[in-house]
Amino acid sequence: MTKVAVVTGAGAGLGKGIAERLAKDGFQVVINDIDPETVKSTVEDFRESGYDVMGEQGDVSKREHQFLLVQRAVEEYGHIDVFVNNAGIDFVSPFLEVDEAQLNKSFSVNVNGTVFGTQAAAEQFITQGTKGKIINACSIAGHESYEMLSTYSATKHAVRSFTHSSAKELAADNIRVNAYCPGVADTAMWDRIDEEMVKYNEDMEPRDAFKKFTGDILLGRPQEAEDVANLVSFLASDDSDYITGQTIVTDGGLVFR
Repeated sequence: MTKVAVVTGAGAGLGKGIAERLAKDGFQVVINDIDPETVKSTVEDFRESGYDVMGEQGDVSKREHQFLLVQRAVEEYGHIDVFVNNAGIDFVSPFLEVDEAQLNKSFSVNVNGTVFGTQAAAEQFITQGTKGKIINACSIAGHESYEMLSTYSATKHAVRSFTHSSAKELAADNIRVNAYCPGVADTAMWDRIDEEMVKYNEDMEPRDAFKKFTGDILLGRPQEAEDVANLVSFLASDDSDYITGQTIVTDGGLVFR
């Protein structure tokens, strides 16, 4: 039976790279993103490459959307095997400027979205009576707390905690819960971080923040989507069946845990 993977936030960036790798691995993949046009274009791109995929627009911060996403995947493919809580959002600001809107938006997407996705996937795995893999997007910011990224760091610390606690509760149902913790990738997200940091520091030029962070990477280059996708591929495979409750850093040698 062909395995099925659901990937949230799969329309671009690391999420798209993860979805493509799982498709290459032979999974039928459900592409989820909040932007319907992004979903449509990504599905078209993947199908042109011969991958068996479907698209489903949705907002991960809404619990009903997450359960509907799983329902639609099961209606299309009959079951699911892997659920990747990849969707996320970031804010850059000095701590004293963190406001209610920033906190609510960040936690609703990064934390609530992860919790709701985990619940929806776990309930389906239990209904199926099958082994299940839930894989969460954490970050090196889930292990370290970075200046100007206090809200983002806090949400990723929460994701790490929920990964641990859900793994403990769901192990009896043959469900593994793990997380991948990327470092610094040359993506649109880091373009935004760099741009915002320059706004708050008159001594910085565009790309200075990116250069500062990537300059400390031991392997000497920024992260690529493939680096993260390789880890997710392993966590989605049978080779990782004896691993659960782990938040694994993949950053080229930046944070050590």
